[in-house]
Amino acid sequence: MVHAEAPQFWDKVAEKYAKSPIRDMDAYAYTLERTRSYLAKSDRVLELGCGTGSTALLLADAVDQFTAADISPNMIRIANRKAVDEGVENVRFVVAEFFDQALNDGPYDVVLAHNLIHLIEDTTGALRHVASLLKPGGIFISKTVCRPEAGTPWKYRLMRLIVPVMQLLGRAPFVRFMKIEELEREVTAAGFKIIETGNHPPPSRYVVARKTGA
Repeated sequence: MVHAEAPQFWDKVAEKYAKSPIRDMDAYAYTLERTRSYLAKSDRVLELGCGTGSTALLLADAVDQFTAADISPNMIRIANRKAVDEGVENVRFVVAEFFDQALNDGPYDVVLAHNLIHLIEDTTGALRHVASLLKPGGIFISKTVCRPEAGTPWKYRLMRLIVPVMQLLGRAPFVRFMKIEELEREVTAAGFKIIETGNHPPPSRYVVARKTGA
């Protein structure tokens, strides 16, 4: 389930989001290169929650076809503008929510969901849906904000306290703060074998998982 207010929320912040610098460029660059290492030139890739398309445009040269989706029309409008400016032609940006039937033209070799799973209320259903979009042996790569643990910088622990207040004011979307072990149990239960993990930065959990079975 995706909250009905979510498209409007992200539409409102799209321009500001596009102009905001990445908070931890080293962590972003590291996970980008780790993600690239799992891609092949023949791959068909789907990115869910692509925002303004930065990651899709940076990885497009590593694959054959790249479909990138977001629930916000304004995010997609900015992404399309960037694709034209950068001359990237193998990325298709579409307005679609997580469970949209318009994205069921797979199966895909790789599905990406960076900074998205914690924004979806039905985690179990979302992960099972991802599995249904992938080929057997396909790769799911995600980065998910999880519940801060002991030793996590105080600003991330404070975030968990502030978010509910921001939500009441309409200035934050739905967020589910799972424990890392809970997230990974959900991924495994959806039919995946986890092959790589890391915290980049904590409490963002980077998970690479391969779809098992036929």
